[in-house]
Amino acid sequence: MPVYPATLTCNFWVTMKRTGKIYGINKNLITVEFEDNVLQNEIGYARIGESDIRLKAEIIRIKGNRADLQVFEETRGLRQGDLVEFTGSLLSAELGPGLLGQFFDGMQNPLEKLADKYGEFLERGEYLPPLDEDRLWQFTPIVKKGATVQAGDTLGTVPEGIITHKIMVPFYLKGRYEITTVSPPMAYHIKDTIAVLKDQKGDSRPITMRFQWPVKKAVEIYEERLEPREPLITQIRIIDTLFPVAKGGTYCTPGPFGAGKTVLQQITSRNAQADIVIIAACGERAGEIVETINEFPKLIDPRTGRSLLERTIIVGNTSSMPVAARESSIYTAVTMAEYYRQMGYDVILLADSTSRWAQAMRERSGRLEEIPGEEAFPAYLESIVANFYERAGRVRMKDGSIGSITIGGTVSPAGGNFDEPVTQATLKAVGAFHALSRERSDARRYPAIDPLESWSKYTGVIEKDAGIKMIRLLNRAYEVSQMMKVVGEEGTPMDDFVLYLKGEFFDSVYLQQNAFDPIDGATSRERQLNCFGMMENIINTRVTFKNKDEARSVFSRLRSLFIEYNASQWESDEMETYASQITNYLNEYCQENREDGFMLHDKPFMENHLDSTFVRAKNFKNLNDGIPVHREEDAESIQ
Repeated sequence: MPVYPATLTCNFWVTMKRTGKIYGINKNLITVEFEDNVLQNEIGYARIGESDIRLKAEIIRIKGNRADLQVFEETRGLRQGDLVEFTGSLLSAELGPGLLGQFFDGMQNPLEKLADKYGEFLERGEYLPPLDEDRLWQFTPIVKKGATVQAGDTLGTVPEGIITHKIMVPFYLKGRYEITTVSPPMAYHIKDTIAVLKDQKGDSRPITMRFQWPVKKAVEIYEERLEPREPLITQIRIIDTLFPVAKGGTYCTPGPFGAGKTVLQQITSRNAQADIVIIAACGERAGEIVETINEFPKLIDPRTGRSLLERTIIVGNTSSMPVAARESSIYTAVTMAEYYRQMGYDVILLADSTSRWAQAMRERSGRLEEIPGEEAFPAYLESIVANFYERAGRVRMKDGSIGSITIGGTVSPAGGNFDEPVTQATLKAVGAFHALSRERSDARRYPAIDPLESWSKYTGVIEKDAGIKMIRLLNRAYEVSQMMKVVGEEGTPMDDFVLYLKGEFFDSVYLQQNAFDPIDGATSRERQLNCFGMMENIINTRVTFKNKDEARSVFSRLRSLFIEYNASQWESDEMETYASQITNYLNEYCQENREDGFMLHDKPFMENHLDSTFVRAKNFKNLNDGIPVHREEDAESIQ
C-alpha cells in the first residue's frame, strides 16, 4: 500500500508500519486498540483472521489508546483480536488524466474494471487503481528547465477527450521549486516521471502525471475567491428566469418521491453551460443508479454532438451499501471537481441525494453514542452540510485563469416536509432553492418546481424586478384560484378572473417545458429573453372581455400558438410566423373590444397589503418590518 506524506496534517512523514487489534465491533464500526500514534481520518485495513482479505476503514474518533474506525464494507467475519494495519495516509482521491468518462464508487474504485475482473458480484477487500496505468498520454511541456514553480502551477498538458488536461505541480507541495528536468514531448504512462523539482534544501522530487489529495480537505491554492455573479445557464426557463443559479454558486432541489429530482438533474447535466459534469449518487436506490449508468453513455452532448459521458464523472453508492461508503462518495466527487476547477474549467457537481448522506451520518452518530439533535440527526449536521457547500465557488488562479464549481444537491424529505432538519440545514447554506411540488408533478407540470415556494439570491437572464413582478402575478393568480374553489367561477369578478388566466397562461407556456422535445427541452439565453419579452407584452396588455367564456377562449388560443412557437427552430421562418400570429391576434382582439364600452382591465396585478405577505420568496419583507411591501409607484411601473 503506498504511503503518502502526512504533511497535510502534521510535519513528518509516516514511514513505520503501525498496527492495532480490534477491541469491539458494532456493524460497520470497529473499535481498535493501538500503541503507536495514529491520525484523525487516517486509513487502516482490518484483516479478517489469518486470511488475505483486508477491509478498508477510516479513523473517525480517537479516545486515548482506542480509535473508532468506520469500515467501507461489510464487517462480516471480523472478530475481536483481528489485526488492523494503519497506512499513515488519509482517505484520498487519485487525480490525473483519465478521470473523465469513468464510473467510480465512493472509494474511487473503477466499477467497470471491477466488473470485468471479478464479475457482477464483487468480493470484499478488492480494490483497483482508479486511473489506467497502461494507457499512454501525449504530454506537451510548457515549462523549461530552470523555471520556478509552486503547487498548482502547470507543467504541461495532455489531451483528455474534448478538453485539455493540465498536468500540475501536486497540491500538497509547499514553497517554491526549481525545475531541474522536464521530459520532452512524447507519450508517457501516468506513473512515468515527467519532471524533477528541486526544493530550497536541494532535495529532488520526481513528478508524475498523478498525485493524491485527501478528500475531506478543500483545495485552496488559488489567488482570489470571487463573488458568484455570472449566471450558469441551465436552459431551463423557470430556473434561468425566476430562480437562477450562478457559476460558483450553490442550490438545492428538495421534493417528495416521484417529483422529478433525478430527471431534472439529468436535464441540467446535459444542457447546463459547464465544461465538466460530476454526478454523485450518494445513497440512491440501486435501480436509479443502474439507470443512470445505462442512460448516460447514450446521451448526446449538445455542445459537441458526441457522448455526454466524455466530459462526465459518475460516483455511485447505493442505499444498500455501508454508511461510510455513502459519505465518502460526496467528498470524492467534490475533490475531483476541485481538481478540474484548478485547470480553469467550470464544473457542476450534482449530488443525489444529500438526505441519504445525512441519514448515513445519523446512523454513524448513533453508533458512536453521540448526543442526538433533531430527529436523531447529529447536532453538527448543519456544520457538515455547510462545509460541503462551501467547497463551491468561483476562483481566480495564480496564472489568471478563472474556474468554478457549482454544487446542486437534491433533498428527499419524508412526505415532502420541508421543515425537516436536512432541508432546513441545506437552506441555510445554499444561494437558491428549487422546491419540487407533489401537486405540480401530479398535474404533469414539469419541471415541477413550485414558483410559490422557490427563491434565489442570484441574478439570472432577466432583470430582477421583472422576475419579481411575474412571481407576484403567480401569487395573485394562486389566491384567485383558491377563492374560486369557494365562491365558484360565477362569483369571481372579471378582472380577478382575467388575472387568474394570465397567471395560468404564463405557467403553462413559459415555466413548463417538454424535455422530450429537442427544441423546447433546452432554451438558450437569447431565446429566453425574446420569449420573456413576448410574455411581458401579453400579460401587461390591457384587455377587456364580454364574458368569462370569451376570456377563456382567447387565452386558450394564445396558449396553443405559444406552444407551437416554443417548438419552432430559433430564428426560423416558422418561429417568426407564430410570433406574428400571437402579436396580431392579441392586437386585433384588443382593438375590437376597445369599442364595446366594457370595463377595461386596467391593472393586471391587483395590489394590496396581502399581496406579498404570503409570497414565500426571500426578496419580500413583511409590513411589520416597517418597510412597505408595495408602493404606489411600484404599482404604476407594472402597467
